[in-house]
Amino acid sequence: MAASDPVADMLTKIRNASQAKHEKVDISSSKLKLQIVKILKTEGYVKNFKKVTKDGGTALRVFLKYDEEGNSVIHGIKRISTPGRRVYSGYREMPRVLNGYGTVVVSTSAGVITGRKACDQQVGGELICTVW
Repeated sequence: MAASDPVADMLTKIRNASQAKHEKVDISSSKLKLQIVKILKTEGYVKNFKKVTKDGGTALRVFLKYDEEGNSVIHGIKRISTPGRRVYSGYREMPRVLNGYGTVVVSTSAGVITGRKACDQQVGGELICTVW
């Protein structure tokens, strides 16, 4: 059975793998998921990622990041907009995660970017997820 919300499935896999202290996690690939993982890498939440061929299709292998004590860098990751309830925000009302310490991922007309960049470019869009 196909997942009704593949982005939420990806976020859950990353959350569960980081809590279980896995080194890496494999996720089925799509353009949106690739953009989200790129943001997670540039914001410092994951070490690296690469595309791999798995079972005849492509997958994203995400290498998780931990601090010196072995705690996950990702303390929380939450889906905001779902297929049943789309959540949009203008750049003036863009939410701040943990008073600026976290990151909100936004799908805009300028592509998938962070909430900070959306405010700088003065574009709003669909709130995909928050990471802290």
